[in-house]
Amino acid sequence: MKVLIAASEAVPFSKTGGLADVAGALSQTIASLGNEVLLVSPKYRSVSAQWTQNAQKISLSVSLGMSIFNSQAWIFQHHKVQVVLIDYPGFYDRPGLYGEAGRDYTDNDLRFAFFAKAVLEAAKVLHFKPDILHAHDWQTGLIAAFLKSPRSDDFFADTKTIFTIHNLAYQGNFPPESVQKCGIDPLLFNSEGLEFYRQMSFMKSGLIFSDLLNTVSPTYAQEIQASSERGFGFEGLLKHRSRDLYGILNGLDTETWNPQTDPLLQKNYSIKNYAEGKVAAKKAVFTAGKLNVSAQTPLIGIVSRLDRQKGLDLALEAIKSHIDGIALTVIGTGDPALEKAFSDFAKKFPARVYFHPKFDEAFAHQLYAASDLFLMPSRFEPCGLGQMIAMRYGSVPVASRTGGLADTVLENPKDRQNGFLCEPGDAEDLSRALDRALKAYAKPSWKEIVLSGMGGDFSWTKSAHLYLNLYQSAQKSRDEIQSTPTGNRF
Repeated sequence: MKVLIAASEAVPFSKTGGLADVAGALSQTIASLGNEVLLVSPKYRSVSAQWTQNAQKISLSVSLGMSIFNSQAWIFQHHKVQVVLIDYPGFYDRPGLYGEAGRDYTDNDLRFAFFAKAVLEAAKVLHFKPDILHAHDWQTGLIAAFLKSPRSDDFFADTKTIFTIHNLAYQGNFPPESVQKCGIDPLLFNSEGLEFYRQMSFMKSGLIFSDLLNTVSPTYAQEIQASSERGFGFEGLLKHRSRDLYGILNGLDTETWNPQTDPLLQKNYSIKNYAEGKVAAKKAVFTAGKLNVSAQTPLIGIVSRLDRQKGLDLALEAIKSHIDGIALTVIGTGDPALEKAFSDFAKKFPARVYFHPKFDEAFAHQLYAASDLFLMPSRFEPCGLGQMIAMRYGSVPVASRTGGLADTVLENPKDRQNGFLCEPGDAEDLSRALDRALKAYAKPSWKEIVLSGMGGDFSWTKSAHLYLNLYQSAQKSRDEIQSTPTGNRF
């Protein structure tokens, strides 16, 4: 099968969040299962020059409405995947991927309409005729609309589209003027098409025009249909398309996230000797944060973007009542108010709290290994990778019962307990979950919880097979799709 994966970010080339991890790891896993994969992403300023040093260069002519953009793309092989980086400095030679200083770039509509068209142009220039075009999140939402347009190219006549929703809260909504600017057929700007509360929506384009849809966890697929709080205005449309909507849990890059081989750890360890590795990592984190507590003090770790979705305001409230018996280390940036709140908290309790206000890859790896408890009190969480990484490194998650957290963190001992759960958005229930976790930490049975998490299978292999089933289903008729077992459908 020939699969084209289009994403606005992908590791190891660019990254702001989990989307990049998924695009990079999924493409390699799908290729390793015997498929021909083309991964297309923008060449941002931050993309290392090493990737283009020996790459082939092709020219692209991209038309949007009355405008023609002459650009180029870099083509190279990365492991089993052929990679295309779309290079147009006017759009991508900037400090950020989507914006700066907390503000989106004002021309993101044009930047990603161009990317959508460039994906299709690159495939044609390379004579790569995909069986499946797998698009990710709002930045690629217009691809499906371009393919379903009456003016679409016959080159893609047999191509089926899959659209993955990573986070419905980010929708790519722009003013009506964007329709003409982005080269969209004006007839598509209506309530049955791209119009969304008087704006033009990239997300809605993907949701309406793609052949099949999926989200990054089964529970999130249910949640976004059930309420406006999770569906962000699209719950009705998603419920209407529920027969085409699947939930497939994200996997983890188990080569990168492997405590046995991780070069960023002080001491590597496995499930057999995890205590030794955690002692070394804990000592390093305590030293870095200048924390003055005993080695037996339970360390709570947080590695997160700091914003309201992640529930970290709730975390501060819940931790206050436990501060005398724990140590806390937080890595993250984001909402200035939350940054200040954590900074002030660290100043108030300097012997127990360390706030690291920047993303530091090496220190993040060390904190996953060092922490005894890993906090993820998200108000909603489409999938989440942090809880999977934490468990693999022997850290027990305390997480909200939502999205992918609910699908991976189990508190019932009968289900091989690997963590603790609380209700999303409830600081008091989070505090109770922390209390249960800290009491369990003091018991001999704690080791069973740790080992249960470390022994979990979070690899991409199972998820990749479900995606292949989804790709095969997309190529069948609608009637055939309904009787095909493919992951979790809602």
